[in-house]
Amino acid sequence: MALRAALLKSIWYAFTSLDTEDSGKVSKSQLKVLSHNLHSVLRIPHDPVALERHFSDDDDGPVSSQGYMPYLNQFILDKVTEGTFVKEEVDELCWTLSSKKNYRPDAQRVLSNQDSMRLWCLFNFLADDRYPLTLVPEEAEYLLRKVSSVMPVELTCVELEEFLSQDAVQKDGLSVWSFLDVVNAAAVSRGLDRESIGVAVEKVYREMVGNVLKEGYLWKKGHLRRNWTERWFCLKPGSLSYFVGEDCRDCKGVIEMDQNCCVEVLSDRDGKRCMFCVKTLNKTFEISSPDSRQRQEWITVMVSLSAIQTALRLSADGRVSLHEEMKVRRRELREERERRRALRAEETRRLRELQGERQEQLAELELLKEAQKQAQASLQQEEQRRRSQHEELQKTLQRQLQEAQEARANLRAEVAVRDLEAEHQQRRIRELEDLHHRLQEALEQQIRARQEEETYRYTQTRLLAEEEEKVKSLLALQEDQEEQLQQTQREKQELLQEMEKKSQALDDAQHQLDKVRASRRRVDQDIAAAQRKLRQASSSVKHWNVQMNRLMHPIGPGERRASSSNLLAPPVRIPSVSESESRPPQRSKSLHSENMDCGSNENKEPTDAE
Repeated sequence: MALRAALLKSIWYAFTSLDTEDSGKVSKSQLKVLSHNLHSVLRIPHDPVALERHFSDDDDGPVSSQGYMPYLNQFILDKVTEGTFVKEEVDELCWTLSSKKNYRPDAQRVLSNQDSMRLWCLFNFLADDRYPLTLVPEEAEYLLRKVSSVMPVELTCVELEEFLSQDAVQKDGLSVWSFLDVVNAAAVSRGLDRESIGVAVEKVYREMVGNVLKEGYLWKKGHLRRNWTERWFCLKPGSLSYFVGEDCRDCKGVIEMDQNCCVEVLSDRDGKRCMFCVKTLNKTFEISSPDSRQRQEWITVMVSLSAIQTALRLSADGRVSLHEEMKVRRRELREERERRRALRAEETRRLRELQGERQEQLAELELLKEAQKQAQASLQQEEQRRRSQHEELQKTLQRQLQEAQEARANLRAEVAVRDLEAEHQQRRIRELEDLHHRLQEALEQQIRARQEEETYRYTQTRLLAEEEEKVKSLLALQEDQEEQLQQTQREKQELLQEMEKKSQALDDAQHQLDKVRASRRRVDQDIAAAQRKLRQASSSVKHWNVQMNRLMHPIGPGERRASSSNLLAPPVRIPSVSESESRPPQRSKSLHSENMDCGSNENKEPTDAE
């Protein structure tokens, strides 16, 4: 029923916005478009046949709200299922339609369109289910106090109080468009900026419409992997939900806060401090808060404020919102005050009537006395009778006066009892308001702590970036130095290798020189031996010449083949001793080849001699 009433309030604004002539009626084509949009945002299957059938009469004129209500109840509101649609989308649709016609702020407005829509939703939430929707001044002041309690500057001002105290506002109530204009004017007069009032309106909106008791970041221990993860917790009457981030889109779990749930403080362990746990019948949720103050705040909200008992009481009363219950209580208190005011007025009227009757009776008594004095001479015989009548009349008047005094005393006692009850209720309201102020201060402290933490993180990130840039420059410098060192090492190694090669070449040249000298000595010895052999072989020169001639000419067919030893022997010219002595010394290789030639000649000489 609460959801249906809330939807009806928003749809009423959309319906009246389509009434451009303020006649109380809307054209059927516009109602068809409105119905189609409502089906879309409420996630209800659209039935165009039923829509055409409902508006298929011969009258093509506009339709009043009473004529549209049967279709709205039967084909839209009766099919609505809670949880299948987003209430904010319905409010946004109805706000868009109604604000175009009714909300025209001046250029100096402070409220943004989003903040105006949220105040419009809060206005609808606090307004009674009487159309046209208006807000009593007490509820308007309550809403302004709620918004002002979140901001550092009071939103109320003298002009606002004078406006709310006007007779027309006190009698007929305050419309939402007048309320938005008043808030804009108060914000401009107090010099508030759009951001601060936007944050305040959002917090009050989440608290009253979203039914949020407390929210913030906490660390939660997992049940399967047993690791600690930071989650955004949101406490509502009857449930504690935790999400991935502040946008509350990715819900990771919901803890049901029923009569079987309890909260206990835990000692520090696993590297975590300021721990507490929420125990249910099936699981135990271990939670760690950033500091002991926030842990105490969460435990206070869940235990001291009795979120569990609040949820049980709301479920027993058939409500889902704490502020809905508070609104009903405030309305009951207003009705009680009205009743007491009516009783006082009735009592005053009765007292005035009694005083009038008494004055009339006193006047009658005076008249009777005067008549008795005037007729005393002629009415002596009736004096006793008149006296008795007078006494009886006086007794009757005294009895009536006594009864009136008793009734007055009873009324005063009843009024005193009711005043005591009212004082008790006011004391309870003041306690709740003080508690709410303390909660708001705690939330503000948490927000300031979060802002300081973000500033620290931003500074730390900037310092880390600067250190990273310095490390990069140092690494680049180190790489350049290492490159220069490596290049110097390479140059040094090349110089060392070149020196080693030169020294090796020098050693090789010295070794070659030694070899050449030794070879020269051996050649000298071989030359001497060769000269001796030449003298011995002079007799066989002719034989060598014949062999040479044979080797120079090919062998024809039928010729006798020379022996293998004569074919393999090359013609050698043996130098004379004079030529050997006159020839200058050559390289070691030529000397070595000459030695090899001489050696081969020595080996062949015995064969030729044979």
